[in-house]
Amino acid sequence: MTDDDAVPGPPDAVPGPPDLRASDADRERVAEVLRDALAEGRLDMAEFEERLELTYKARTYGELVPITRDLPVAGVVPPPVVSLSKEPSAGGSWAGRIVGGEGSSTWAVAVMSGFQRKGRWTVPRRFNCVAFWGGGEIDLREADFAAGEVEINCVAIMGGVQITVPPGVEVVVRGIGVMGGFDQRETGVVGDPGAPRVVVTGFAFWGGVGIERKLTKEERRRLKEERRQGKPARGASVRELREEDRADTYDAHLRMLEGHRDLMRERHEERRERHEERRERHRERWEERDRRRNGDH
Repeated sequence: MTDDDAVPGPPDAVPGPPDLRASDADRERVAEVLRDALAEGRLDMAEFEERLELTYKARTYGELVPITRDLPVAGVVPPPVVSLSKEPSAGGSWAGRIVGGEGSSTWAVAVMSGFQRKGRWTVPRRFNCVAFWGGGEIDLREADFAAGEVEINCVAIMGGVQITVPPGVEVVVRGIGVMGGFDQRETGVVGDPGAPRVVVTGFAFWGGVGIERKLTKEERRRLKEERRQGKPARGASVRELREEDRADTYDAHLRMLEGHRDLMRERHEERRERHEERRERHRERWEERDRRRNGDH
């Protein structure tokens, strides 16, 4: 068989330069494809462990490419590749972000640990996640959507899940909390025309599901630059930017307070240790004096 007759291989999994450094989110997306392949029987445990180890050791896109090249996502053939591209979503057009398909990740579990779904990924029609004594982060700001309405089902037991949505997305919260709760602040906010609808369901027991609306870092930089140059901006975006600025300031104050509390705890512990040392020295002196008195008698 000549080179011209060779069967073409699968498409390259990395649209960007192979020497570009990979992020933790990139490695996690590849790991999710491996977990799905293990659950479907496409990989045995030994292959899964070998590839997972290579995934977390990978430093560049080029090292991640071969790991999932022969694997489909969610049973779809030909396989949709794991997108590791760093490009932002095109122009804010919601029509371009509702892409259909099965989604690049359908579930996540955190047991005394954590999980993340963020960056460029496709939200399936239903995403299930569990946080037990752990935490999860689901960031939809740069995500595509498999349908105009998607459901995120969260089970938080003595743990928590944080969901971040971009401006313009409608949020409906239907979760139930027992000694826990679901954040309702974004309920009732009208979405943009053509924007997806995110329905949050599930159950929280001694745990919680938080929902916040935030701009992407790129959008924040753009709006700040426009504000600095005196250019007009959309009112909703400006309000979001101001709210995030206030939230950032509040978070900074919280971090300062936490640092102050940690410092006070350290100083209190040092004082307690010094007090214990002084008590021990006094006790030793009394014991020595008693021994001398008994020896004199």
